[in-house]
Amino acid sequence: MRRILIVGCGAMGGIFAAHLAAVADVTALDVNADHVQAIRAQGLRVEGAEPRTVPLRAVLSADALAGESFDALIFLTKSGQTGAAWSALRAVLAGTPLLVTLQNGMGNSETLQDGGDAPVARGITLDAGRYLGPGRVEHLIRGNTTWIGPVRGVVEDCDWLARLLSEAGMPAQAIADPMDAVWSKFIFNAVMNPVGALLLGVNRARYDVPQVRDLIDDLARECSNVVTALGGRLAFDPMQLVKQTRAGERPITRHAGSMALDIARGVPTEIEELTGFVVREGDRLGVDVTACRTVYRLVKGLELARAIQLEDSANSSANNNVIDNAPPPTK
Repeated sequence: MRRILIVGCGAMGGIFAAHLAAVADVTALDVNADHVQAIRAQGLRVEGAEPRTVPLRAVLSADALAGESFDALIFLTKSGQTGAAWSALRAVLAGTPLLVTLQNGMGNSETLQDGGDAPVARGITLDAGRYLGPGRVEHLIRGNTTWIGPVRGVVEDCDWLARLLSEAGMPAQAIADPMDAVWSKFIFNAVMNPVGALLLGVNRARYDVPQVRDLIDDLARECSNVVTALGGRLAFDPMQLVKQTRAGERPITRHAGSMALDIARGVPTEIEELTGFVVREGDRLGVDVTACRTVYRLVKGLELARAIQLEDSANSSANNNVIDNAPPPTK
Protein backbone atom coordinates (compact mmCIF):
# COMPACT_ATOMS: atom_id res chain seq x y z
CA MET A 1 0.00 0.00 0.00
CA ARG A 2 1.32 3.45 -0.91
CA ARG A 3 2.32 5.75 1.93
CA ILE A 4 1.32 9.38 1.52
CA LEU A 5 1.98 12.39 3.72
CA ILE A 6 -0.44 15.30 3.49
CA VAL A 7 1.46 18.44 4.49
CA GLY A 8 -1.20 20.85 5.75
CA CYS A 9 -4.48 19.22 6.75
CA GLY A 10 -6.75 22.26 6.53
CA ALA A 11 -9.64 22.52 4.08
CA MET A 12 -8.17 20.97 0.93
CA GLY A 13 -5.57 18.94 2.79
CA GLY A 14 -8.32 17.37 4.84
CA ILE A 15 -10.39 16.59 1.75
CA PHE A 16 -7.46 14.91 0.01
CA ALA A 17 -6.44 13.04 3.15
CA ALA A 18 -9.96 11.74 3.75
CA HIS A 19 -10.32 10.46 0.19
CA LEU A 20 -6.86 8.92 -0.08
CA ALA A 21 -7.20 7.17 3.29
CA ALA A 22 -9.57 4.70 1.60
CA VAL A 23 -6.84 3.49 -0.79
CA ALA A 24 -3.51 4.37 0.86
CA ASP A 25 -1.69 4.62 4.16
CA VAL A 26 -2.14 8.35 4.88
CA THR A 27 -0.53 10.55 7.50
CA ALA A 28 -1.49 14.19 7.99
CA LEU A 29 0.94 16.84 9.24
CA ASP A 30 -0.57 20.05 10.59
CA VAL A 31 0.60 22.68 13.07
CA ASN A 32 -2.89 23.34 14.49
CA ALA A 33 -2.71 21.48 17.81
CA ASP A 34 -6.46 21.53 18.44
CA HIS A 35 -7.13 20.19 14.94
CA VAL A 36 -4.60 17.39 15.29
CA GLN A 37 -5.90 16.44 18.73
CA ALA A 38 -9.48 16.28 17.44
CA ILE A 39 -8.46 14.10 14.47
CA ARG A 40 -6.59 11.74 16.80
CA ALA A 41 -9.53 11.49 19.19
CA GLN A 42 -12.48 11.36 16.81
CA GLY A 43 -11.18 11.08 13.25
CA LEU A 44 -11.48 13.71 10.53
CA ARG A 45 -15.07 14.76 9.85
CA VAL A 46 -15.81 15.79 6.25
CA GLU A 47 -19.09 17.68 5.80
CA GLY A 48 -20.86 18.19 2.48
CA ALA A 49 -22.76 16.09 -0.03
CA GLU A 50 -21.15 12.88 1.24
CA PRO A 51 -20.47 13.43 4.96
CA ARG A 52 -18.24 10.94 6.70
CA THR A 53 -15.73 10.56 9.49
CA VAL A 54 -12.35 9.08 8.58
CA PRO A 55 -9.83 7.65 11.06
CA LEU A 56 -6.51 9.28 10.28
CA ARG A 57 -3.01 9.41 11.71
CA ALA A 58 -2.15 13.04 12.44
CA VAL A 59 1.08 14.59 13.72
CA LEU A 60 2.07 18.08 14.81
CA SER A 61 5.68 18.26 13.65
CA ALA A 62 8.18 16.82 11.21
CA ASP A 63 10.15 15.41 14.14
CA ALA A 64 7.34 12.91 14.78
CA LEU A 65 8.14 11.39 11.37
CA ALA A 66 11.89 10.99 11.85
CA GLY A 67 13.29 8.07 9.86
CA GLU A 68 10.02 7.33 8.06
CA SER A 69 9.64 7.11 4.30
CA PHE A 70 6.70 8.01 2.06
CA ASP A 71 5.90 7.47 -1.59
CA ALA A 72 4.59 11.02 -1.94
CA LEU A 73 4.37 14.25 0.01
CA ILE A 74 1.39 16.39 -1.05
CA PHE A 75 1.80 20.01 0.01
CA LEU A 76 -1.47 21.81 0.78
CA THR A 77 -0.25 24.36 3.31
CA LYS A 78 -0.55 28.08 2.62
CA SER A 79 2.13 29.03 0.11
CA GLY A 80 4.06 31.10 2.63
CA GLN A 81 4.58 28.00 4.80
CA THR A 82 6.03 25.74 2.10
CA GLY A 83 9.69 26.58 2.67
CA ALA A 84 9.66 25.97 6.41
CA ALA A 85 7.63 22.76 6.07
CA TRP A 86 9.89 21.27 3.40
CA SER A 87 13.06 22.28 5.24
CA ALA A 88 11.87 20.51 8.39
CA LEU A 89 10.74 17.39 6.54
CA ARG A 90 13.80 16.86 4.36
CA ALA A 91 15.97 16.95 7.49
CA VAL A 92 14.23 13.92 9.04
CA LEU A 93 12.58 11.78 6.33
CA ALA A 94 14.21 8.79 4.69
CA GLY A 95 14.11 8.12 0.95
CA THR A 96 13.24 10.39 -1.98
CA PRO A 97 9.47 10.73 -2.21
CA LEU A 98 7.54 12.39 -5.00
CA LEU A 99 6.97 16.01 -3.93
CA VAL A 100 3.63 17.40 -5.10
CA THR A 101 2.26 20.91 -4.78
CA LEU A 102 -1.43 21.53 -5.40
CA GLN A 103 -1.22 24.91 -3.70
CA ASN A 104 -2.37 28.30 -4.93
CA GLY A 105 0.13 30.84 -6.17
CA MET A 106 3.61 30.87 -7.63
CA GLY A 107 6.90 29.79 -6.08
CA ASN A 108 5.93 26.51 -4.39
CA SER A 109 7.43 24.08 -6.91
CA GLU A 110 10.65 26.11 -7.00
CA THR A 111 10.87 25.83 -3.22
CA LEU A 112 10.38 22.06 -3.34
CA GLN A 113 13.23 21.69 -5.82
CA ASP A 114 15.66 23.12 -3.25
CA GLY A 115 17.73 20.81 -1.11
CA GLY A 116 17.56 17.57 -3.06
CA ASP A 117 16.93 15.77 -6.31
CA ALA A 118 13.55 14.13 -5.60
CA PRO A 119 10.96 14.25 -8.39
CA VAL A 120 8.75 17.32 -8.08
CA ALA A 121 5.26 17.67 -9.51
CA ARG A 122 2.80 20.51 -9.55
CA GLY A 123 -0.82 20.60 -10.42
CA ILE A 124 -4.22 22.07 -9.73
CA THR A 125 -7.47 21.04 -8.17
CA LEU A 126 -10.72 22.80 -8.97
CA ASP A 127 -12.49 21.35 -5.94
CA ALA A 128 -12.98 23.69 -2.99
CA GLY A 129 -13.51 23.38 0.74
CA ARG A 130 -13.31 25.19 4.03
CA TYR A 131 -12.02 24.51 7.51
CA LEU A 132 -14.91 24.41 9.98
CA GLY A 133 -13.06 23.83 13.23
CA PRO A 134 -10.93 21.23 15.02
CA GLY A 135 -11.38 17.89 13.29
CA ARG A 136 -13.90 19.23 10.74
CA VAL A 137 -13.70 20.39 7.11
CA GLU A 138 -16.38 20.92 4.47
CA HIS A 139 -16.17 19.79 0.84
CA LEU A 140 -17.93 22.65 -0.94
CA ILE A 141 -17.20 22.06 -4.64
CA ARG A 142 -16.47 18.52 -5.79
CA GLY A 143 -16.10 16.26 -8.80
CA ASN A 144 -13.63 18.30 -10.85
CA THR A 145 -10.51 16.79 -12.41
CA THR A 146 -7.17 17.29 -10.68
CA TRP A 147 -4.20 17.66 -13.05
CA ILE A 148 -0.67 16.70 -11.99
CA GLY A 149 2.53 16.91 -14.03
CA PRO A 150 6.31 16.88 -13.53
CA VAL A 151 8.45 19.91 -12.83
CA ARG A 152 11.49 17.73 -12.19
CA GLY A 153 11.16 14.19 -13.42
CA VAL A 154 8.84 12.56 -15.96
CA VAL A 155 5.12 12.10 -16.27
CA GLU A 156 5.44 8.45 -15.21
CA ASP A 157 6.46 9.71 -11.75
CA CYS A 158 2.92 11.11 -11.38
CA ASP A 159 0.87 8.37 -13.07
CA TRP A 160 0.42 6.21 -10.00
CA LEU A 161 -0.76 9.13 -7.86
CA ALA A 162 -3.31 10.24 -10.48
CA ARG A 163 -4.65 6.67 -10.64
CA LEU A 164 -4.79 6.48 -6.86
CA LEU A 165 -6.70 9.75 -6.60
CA SER A 166 -9.19 8.58 -9.21
CA GLU A 167 -9.63 5.30 -7.35
CA ALA A 168 -10.25 7.34 -4.19
CA GLY A 169 -13.10 9.25 -5.83
CA MET A 170 -11.21 12.37 -6.87
CA PRO A 171 -10.81 12.25 -10.68
CA ALA A 172 -7.20 12.98 -11.63
CA GLN A 173 -4.99 12.94 -14.70
CA ALA A 174 -1.21 12.96 -15.09
CA ILE A 175 -0.02 15.28 -17.86
CA ALA A 176 3.44 15.89 -19.31
CA ASP A 177 3.37 19.68 -18.84
CA PRO A 178 1.16 21.03 -16.04
CA MET A 179 1.90 24.72 -16.59
CA ASP A 180 -0.96 25.52 -18.98
CA ALA A 181 -3.45 24.30 -16.38
CA VAL A 182 -1.50 25.97 -13.57
CA TRP A 183 -1.59 29.35 -15.32
CA SER A 184 -5.34 29.07 -15.94
CA LYS A 185 -6.09 28.27 -12.29
CA PHE A 186 -3.60 30.91 -11.15
CA ILE A 187 -5.40 33.69 -13.04
CA PHE A 188 -8.76 32.65 -11.60
CA ASN A 189 -7.34 32.68 -8.07
CA ALA A 190 -5.40 35.93 -8.50
CA VAL A 191 -8.63 37.62 -9.61
CA MET A 192 -11.44 36.04 -7.61
CA ASN A 193 -9.78 35.30 -4.28
CA PRO A 194 -8.82 38.89 -3.36
CA VAL A 195 -12.14 40.27 -4.60
CA GLY A 196 -13.96 37.72 -2.44
CA ALA A 197 -11.91 38.80 0.57
CA LEU A 198 -12.58 42.50 -0.02
CA LEU A 199 -16.31 41.76 -0.25
CA LEU A 200 -16.24 40.06 3.17
CA GLY A 201 -16.90 36.61 1.75
CA VAL A 202 -20.29 37.51 0.27
CA ASN A 203 -20.09 35.75 -3.08
CA ARG A 204 -23.26 37.29 -4.52
CA ALA A 205 -21.60 40.71 -4.43
CA ARG A 206 -19.04 39.45 -6.96
CA TYR A 207 -21.87 38.91 -9.45
CA ASP A 208 -24.68 41.34 -8.61
CA VAL A 209 -22.72 44.62 -8.48
CA PRO A 210 -21.90 45.99 -11.97
CA GLN A 211 -18.85 47.88 -10.73
CA VAL A 212 -17.43 44.71 -9.19
CA ARG A 213 -18.03 42.78 -12.41
CA ASP A 214 -16.07 45.49 -14.26
CA LEU A 215 -13.26 45.25 -11.72
CA ILE A 216 -13.10 41.47 -12.13
CA ASP A 217 -12.84 41.86 -15.90
CA ASP A 218 -10.05 44.43 -15.53
CA LEU A 219 -8.14 42.14 -13.18
CA ALA A 220 -8.54 39.16 -15.48
CA ARG A 221 -7.27 41.12 -18.46
CA GLU A 222 -4.18 42.36 -16.59
CA CYS A 223 -3.38 38.90 -15.21
CA SER A 224 -3.74 37.33 -18.66
CA ASN A 225 -1.47 39.98 -20.16
CA VAL A 226 1.23 39.26 -17.58
CA VAL A 227 1.01 35.50 -18.12
CA THR A 228 1.28 36.02 -21.89
CA ALA A 229 4.31 38.28 -21.40
CA LEU A 230 5.89 35.49 -19.32
CA GLY A 231 5.39 33.08 -22.22
CA GLY A 232 2.59 31.20 -20.51
CA ARG A 233 -0.33 29.50 -22.23
CA LEU A 234 -3.78 28.60 -20.91
CA ALA A 235 -5.29 25.13 -20.78
CA PHE A 236 -8.78 26.57 -20.33
CA ASP A 237 -10.48 29.94 -20.02
CA PRO A 238 -9.70 31.02 -16.45
CA MET A 239 -12.95 32.96 -16.19
CA GLN A 240 -15.24 30.33 -17.72
CA LEU A 241 -16.86 29.55 -14.36
CA VAL A 242 -17.48 33.25 -13.81
CA LYS A 243 -19.00 33.67 -17.27
CA GLN A 244 -21.28 30.67 -16.76
CA THR A 245 -22.42 31.99 -13.39
CA ARG A 246 -23.12 35.43 -14.82
CA ALA A 247 -25.15 33.82 -17.62
CA GLY A 248 -27.26 31.88 -15.12
CA GLU A 249 -25.86 28.54 -16.26
CA ARG A 250 -24.45 27.87 -12.79
CA PRO A 251 -25.86 28.87 -9.41
CA ILE A 252 -24.03 31.43 -7.29
CA THR A 253 -22.35 29.36 -4.59
CA ARG A 254 -21.70 30.50 -1.03
CA HIS A 255 -17.96 29.96 -1.47
CA ALA A 256 -16.11 33.25 -2.04
CA GLY A 257 -12.62 31.74 -2.01
CA SER A 258 -10.01 30.76 0.53
CA MET A 259 -8.73 34.31 0.97
CA ALA A 260 -12.07 35.45 2.38
CA LEU A 261 -11.93 32.59 4.89
CA ASP A 262 -8.34 33.53 5.81
CA ILE A 263 -9.36 37.13 6.47
CA ALA A 264 -12.30 36.03 8.61
CA ARG A 265 -9.98 33.83 10.70
CA GLY A 266 -7.29 36.50 10.89
CA VAL A 267 -4.57 34.33 9.34
CA PRO A 268 -2.12 35.37 6.59
CA THR A 269 -3.47 35.17 3.05
CA GLU A 270 -1.74 34.14 -0.16
CA ILE A 271 -2.01 37.61 -1.68
CA GLU A 272 1.77 37.81 -2.20
CA GLU A 273 1.89 34.55 -4.19
CA LEU A 274 -1.20 35.47 -6.22
CA THR A 275 -2.00 39.09 -7.11
CA GLY A 276 1.28 40.26 -5.63
CA PHE A 277 3.12 38.05 -8.11
CA VAL A 278 1.16 39.65 -10.97
CA VAL A 279 2.06 43.14 -9.75
CA ARG A 280 5.77 42.36 -9.37
CA GLU A 281 6.04 40.62 -12.75
CA GLY A 282 3.93 43.28 -14.47
CA ASP A 283 6.23 45.99 -13.19
CA ARG A 284 9.30 44.02 -14.27
CA LEU A 285 7.92 43.39 -17.74
CA GLY A 286 6.34 46.79 -18.28
CA VAL A 287 2.77 45.45 -18.37
CA ASP A 288 0.00 47.65 -16.98
CA VAL A 289 -1.30 46.21 -13.68
CA THR A 290 -3.19 49.21 -12.31
CA ALA A 291 -6.25 47.27 -11.12
CA CYS A 292 -4.16 44.43 -9.68
CA ARG A 293 -1.96 46.88 -7.79
CA THR A 294 -4.96 48.58 -6.22
CA VAL A 295 -6.56 45.30 -5.13
CA TYR A 296 -3.22 44.02 -3.84
CA ARG A 297 -2.78 47.14 -1.71
CA LEU A 298 -6.31 46.92 -0.34
CA VAL A 299 -5.93 43.29 0.69
CA LYS A 300 -2.66 44.08 2.49
CA GLY A 301 -4.52 46.75 4.43
CA LEU A 302 -7.41 44.39 5.09
CA GLU A 303 -5.07 41.78 6.55
CA LEU A 304 -3.80 44.24 9.14
CA ALA A 305 -7.24 45.72 9.84
CA ARG A 306 -8.69 42.26 10.55
CA ALA A 307 -5.75 41.34 12.79
CA ILE A 308 -6.25 44.53 14.81
CA GLN A 309 -10.00 43.92 14.96
CA LEU A 310 -9.54 40.42 16.35
CA GLU A 311 -6.90 41.58 18.83
CA ASP A 312 -9.19 44.35 20.10
CA SER A 313 -12.03 41.86 20.43
CA ALA A 314 -9.86 39.46 22.41
CA ASN A 315 -8.65 42.25 24.70
CA SER A 316 -12.20 43.43 25.24
CA SER A 317 -13.31 39.92 26.19
CA ALA A 318 -10.38 39.57 28.58
CA ASN A 319 -11.20 42.90 30.23
CA ASN A 320 -14.85 41.91 30.61
CA ASN A 321 -13.80 38.66 32.28
CA VAL A 322 -11.67 40.61 34.74
CA ILE A 323 -14.62 42.84 35.60
CA ASP A 324 -17.04 39.91 35.87
CA ASN A 325 -14.69 38.00 38.18
CA ALA A 326 -13.69 40.94 40.34
CA PRO A 327 -14.55 40.62 44.05
CA PRO A 328 -17.44 42.77 45.29
CA PRO A 329 -16.44 46.14 46.74
CA THR A 330 -15.93 46.24 50.49
CA LYS A 331 -17.95 48.59 52.62
